[in-house]
Amino acid sequence: MRLLKGLEEEVYSGTNDYVAKPLSHRAAADLQGFSKEPDARNIEFTSQPLPCYEQLGCEMLARRTQLRSYLNKLGGYTLLPGSCLPQDDGVFMRSDPANRYHTLIEDTYGTAVVTAGTHINIGINDPELNLRAWRTVRMESALYLALSAASPFHNGVDTGFHSFRWHRFPLTPADLPMFSSHSQFVSWVDDRLKDQQMYNVRHLWASVRPNGNGTPHQLDRLELRICDRIDSILELLAITALFEARIWTVLEDPQLDPLKQSTWLPAATRERELVGLERHNNLAAARNSLDARYRRWQDGREVWLRDELNDLLERLTSTITEHCLTEVITPLHEIIRHGNPAQKWLCELRNGRTVQQIMTDAIPQMEAREKLYACGCQD
Repeated sequence: MRLLKGLEEEVYSGTNDYVAKPLSHRAAADLQGFSKEPDARNIEFTSQPLPCYEQLGCEMLARRTQLRSYLNKLGGYTLLPGSCLPQDDGVFMRSDPANRYHTLIEDTYGTAVVTAGTHINIGINDPELNLRAWRTVRMESALYLALSAASPFHNGVDTGFHSFRWHRFPLTPADLPMFSSHSQFVSWVDDRLKDQQMYNVRHLWASVRPNGNGTPHQLDRLELRICDRIDSILELLAITALFEARIWTVLEDPQLDPLKQSTWLPAATRERELVGLERHNNLAAARNSLDARYRRWQDGREVWLRDELNDLLERLTSTITEHCLTEVITPLHEIIRHGNPAQKWLCELRNGRTVQQIMTDAIPQMEAREKLYACGCQD
């Protein structure tokens, strides 16, 4: 048995020489299933919820191919790699000037929210199980960021971070409890809507969030939001498989819960300290990704993040095997050994290439990988 999985992707539109262009309002008007973000340089699309990884990958490929073909016909435009704006003068390029919510976003956050990421959704209908999985994945969300980091550059320069997107992204609301129950989650969201820290029920911008069409009262999926945009479909599916495997361990082990198992922390301060620990690990991963120092929620021990990923994969071996995830998860070992996109691009930078050269070359490289993957979808 496999859980339902759905993917959401934000991607920049632009030229083949790595200049972002405001085209999302046109794509959203002309193409079914594509939507505009507040800034028109960003286009969003989603997959259907599917249990099968092959179908999921082929659907995402089809959506990218459709969008790239449309942009090319529109004026020789294409999809851009990376998760931070190539050019950023601080000016919003509104996709819908009359939209009041977009105005609130622009006035509150500016271009810090104009990022490209991949959100991974996995179906969990039971609200208490959803929240327990949320607590567990939240405490390990830095691992997913480290695997996907793809935003070392912003506005044409090296930022000093592997994921500058996550470093500067405005987490909202800033104070997010660990939610020991579904009822606490519902009450908290209601309170944040009343005090206007949240503009609507989806204005919860965190590393991972409980979600559903009737959120917060009805939950049907867990949404991993921390990942930078994942260009490689094989790597996207592998990270999704790790997410699914971790959720299976929660579903199959009623005792797996950071609020219960972090016994090295005093009970009176455990929730607050876990919140701080998640923030610490995520910021460390944003700066150094796989080479970050990572503090384990289970025992407080500090390890290399790369080693923690290897250890987690080892602990999940039986779950991965039982749920037939071995093949799809294999690309993670390549990422851990040889680096994520940010690390590879930074290596090129150290070898004397410019940001412009690196990212311009990444455009056809991304398309070439998708054409290679397409061969499997046509079989």
